[in-house]
Amino acid sequence: MREFKKINGHTLINLGFIPGNWFAEALAYINNNEIETEEMLDYLEQYKLPPMLPLQENIPFAINLKATTELEQKNVTNVITTMTEVMKTPTVVNGAIMPDACPTGKSGIIPVGGVVVAKNAIHPGMHSSDICCSVMLTDFGKIDPKLVMDAAHSVTHFGPGGRTTEIQFKFPSELLEQFENTAMLKDKSMIQVARKHLGTQGDGNHFLFVGVSKNTGNTMMVTHHGSRGVGAMLYKRGMKVAERFRKQLSKDTLPQNAWIPYDTQEGKAYWKALQVVRNWTKQNHICIHNATAEKIGAIIENRFWNEHNFVFKDGDLFYHAKGATPLNAKFMPDITGSRLIPLNMAEPVLIVQGDSTKTNLGFAPHGAGRNTSRRQHKKSKVTKTIQEVFEEETKGLDVRFYCNEIDISELPSAYKDANTVRNQMTEFGLGTVIDEVMPYGSIMAGDVTKNAPWKIKARKKYEAKMKALEDNEVE
Repeated sequence: MREFKKINGHTLINLGFIPGNWFAEALAYINNNEIETEEMLDYLEQYKLPPMLPLQENIPFAINLKATTELEQKNVTNVITTMTEVMKTPTVVNGAIMPDACPTGKSGIIPVGGVVVAKNAIHPGMHSSDICCSVMLTDFGKIDPKLVMDAAHSVTHFGPGGRTTEIQFKFPSELLEQFENTAMLKDKSMIQVARKHLGTQGDGNHFLFVGVSKNTGNTMMVTHHGSRGVGAMLYKRGMKVAERFRKQLSKDTLPQNAWIPYDTQEGKAYWKALQVVRNWTKQNHICIHNATAEKIGAIIENRFWNEHNFVFKDGDLFYHAKGATPLNAKFMPDITGSRLIPLNMAEPVLIVQGDSTKTNLGFAPHGAGRNTSRRQHKKSKVTKTIQEVFEEETKGLDVRFYCNEIDISELPSAYKDANTVRNQMTEFGLGTVIDEVMPYGSIMAGDVTKNAPWKIKARKKYEAKMKALEDNEVE
């Protein structure tokens, strides 16, 4: 009698199967029952994947954007080019680009100001690492804006890293329970980062804005930030899962557009984790706003918030908004107020309302966007000093940089013309402005790279080396 030869994972791979959780179960069944040849292949038939999904062609998307200058035309062309590539992804059924749209990298990456609708699929790359980047407004009533500004400056935190143990905000027990009961968030490292980063705003274009309502004269504060290290960690985990599915389902899909099928165990788990991160981000805003109110003894008259960088579910359709403000209430069931669209530190924050149309898909711009990169903008200002540019563009405003280093790539001229964006909002039916928060001042991280901890460390190391060389020469 011929001896049965056990198989292993390499046998299945050589037969054309992609490694998965099912390998262990299949190998145990085959080896325990000593199944061979045709009988084994018949058994493995159940694990065969469907044919690879091809890329799509000519999936239309709405263009709520037009150029009024040569520079804008270049940007519009690049946005349409990259969005056209994104729309080839097999899961995609609809899309739109907003007036603030701008590319964020090589062709095929969803642009800022892009909305992509996918069927039964969550694309981590289409919400990016800054999951749930969002804005919150608190109305402090008739109070001196400077009092709010100073109090907010003393309680917020910008730049890299987070809060040390002694100055951390209390982590709500309900939120902690959500982390501990969510598979993709419950490990100690994730929870530690969640605690450390609560009440922090990061850097880049994130801000704390203080202004006065055009309608009521009340002082209002608006914060802008995402989920910090928590979201970045979840994003990395999501991209790894999505890449595994991409190799199984559609190798032709660009890696940045890989997806997790929602109807899988992984899809449900990722969706649940996204909702917890959304709750964390909302709490992050609340900590800063409540601490500011407590500092000045202010009574909060009103508050509302909305994300503009997230995934919104409607049945089996997933709306990926990469920097786009949801107008339709179905996307945000816990929202009770209007939506917020900031433009730049010298322009008002727009308070808007609106609904879905065939061309806006239920979204509006999330801000003013850019026509050029940060680096290109800095190059365009080389004829003036940083201080000169700062004084020209922030005249009459109380503008502060948390790290005390001006970042000219966040000054008003770095962004698209605010009036152009507003005009196109009207032209394309992207929400109605019902109030404006007129600017008093704002706080941003500033140029955190100039005196970043790692740069200071490198500088000290270099200085120590130079001193040692000098000492040796003296000797």
